[in-house]
Amino acid sequence: MKKKSNQYALYILMFNMFIAMAGIGLVIPVMPQYLETFGVAGQALGFIIASFALGQFLFSPLAGDLSDSLGRKKLIIVGLVIFSASQLWFGMATHEWMLYCARFVSGIGGAFLIPATMAFVADITSLEERGKGMGLLGASMSLGFMIGPAIGGFLANVSLTFPFYMAALAAILSSIVSFFILPDIKNAVSANPPEEKKRQDIFVQMKNSVKTPYFMMLIIIFVFSFGIANFQTTFSLYVDHKYNYTPQDIAVVLTVGGFIGVIVQTVVVDKLFKRFGEINVILTNLVVAAFAFLLFFLVDGFWLVLLVASIFSTATTLIRPAVNTVVSKLAGNEQGFAAGMNNAYMSLGNMIGPALAGIFFDININFPFVIGSVILLFSWGLTLVWVKKKNPVI
Repeated sequence: MKKKSNQYALYILMFNMFIAMAGIGLVIPVMPQYLETFGVAGQALGFIIASFALGQFLFSPLAGDLSDSLGRKKLIIVGLVIFSASQLWFGMATHEWMLYCARFVSGIGGAFLIPATMAFVADITSLEERGKGMGLLGASMSLGFMIGPAIGGFLANVSLTFPFYMAALAAILSSIVSFFILPDIKNAVSANPPEEKKRQDIFVQMKNSVKTPYFMMLIIIFVFSFGIANFQTTFSLYVDHKYNYTPQDIAVVLTVGGFIGVIVQTVVVDKLFKRFGEINVILTNLVVAAFAFLLFFLVDGFWLVLLVASIFSTATTLIRPAVNTVVSKLAGNEQGFAAGMNNAYMSLGNMIGPALAGIFFDININFPFVIGSVILLFSWGLTLVWVKKKNPVI
C-alpha cells in the first residue's frame, strides 16, 4: 500500500515539474522579439536570466532547510504560487528594471520548488530506485520544457505577452492540484537533519558543504551549469541573429531536442545507470555536450542546427539526473540540505554563466559556444580527477 502511495506521490511531483518547466519554456521563443520592445538585446537577456539564478542562489539553502522542518508539500505549493506571480509581473512589465525584478522573484519560486521536489523524490524512493525516480522527474521536466516552447511559439501569434500570462495560469493551477492532491508525507530520510547546518546563511552553508562527501559533485554542478547557461541564454538570440528564425522555428528546434530527451530519460536512464554507473554517464556526456557546443557555429541550415541541438539536449538530459542521483546517494539523512546546496551551486552557475554569455554574445555571437565547450571539458577533467582520487562508493 505504501509503495503504491509513493508512486502516486511521484506522479504528482512529475506533473508539478512538468507544469513549471512548461511555464519556463513557453517564453523562450518570444524573448528575442519581446526584449526588442524594450530596446535591449544579448547582454540584457543574460542579466535577466542571471536575476532568476540569483534569486535561486540566495534562497535555495533556506528552502532546503525549511523543506526538512516544515515538510516538502508546503514548500512546493509556495514555490508554484511565487512562480505564477512572477510570470504575470514579467508579462505586465513596462520598464526594463521590472523584468529583472520579476525574474528575481521567479528565481525565489524556483528555490522553494526544486529542492523540495528533489528531496520528496528521495523520501519516497529506495537507494536502488533513486536513479529511476530522479530520471522520471527529469523526464517530466524535459517534457514540460519540450512542449512549452511549442505552445509559446503558437501563443505568440496572439501577442508577445500572452505566453507569460499562460505560464502564470499553468503554475497557479499546479499549486491548486498540489494543495488538494499531493500527499503530505513524513520526510522519511531527513527526519533528523544535522542541527549545525540549519538556520545558517547561505555563505556559512556553502562553507559547511565543503565538508560533505558530495562536495565535488556540487562543484561539478556549478561548472556544468555555468557552461549550459551559455546555450540557454544565447541559443534563441543566436539563431534569431544569424538565421532570422521566427519564434515558431525556435520552438521546433527546442521541442524536438526536448522530445528526444524525454524518451531517453523515460526509457534509457535507469538502464544506463545500472549498467555503467552514474559517474561514467556523467563523464561520457560531458564530452559529447562539449563537442556539440563547438558544432553550433560550424553547421549551417535548419536541419543541421536541429541535429546538433538534439545531440546537445540528449547529453545534458543524461547528465542532470546522474549528478542529482550521486548527490542524493551520498547525502544520507540530510536530503533537504543536499538538495538546497545542489540548487544553490546550480543557481550560482546559472547566475554567472548567462551574465558573461550575454556580454560575450554582444562582442561575437560565436564566443559563448566556444567558451561553453571549454567549460564543459573542464567539468569533465574535474570529475575524472575526483573519481580517481576519492573513488566514491554510491
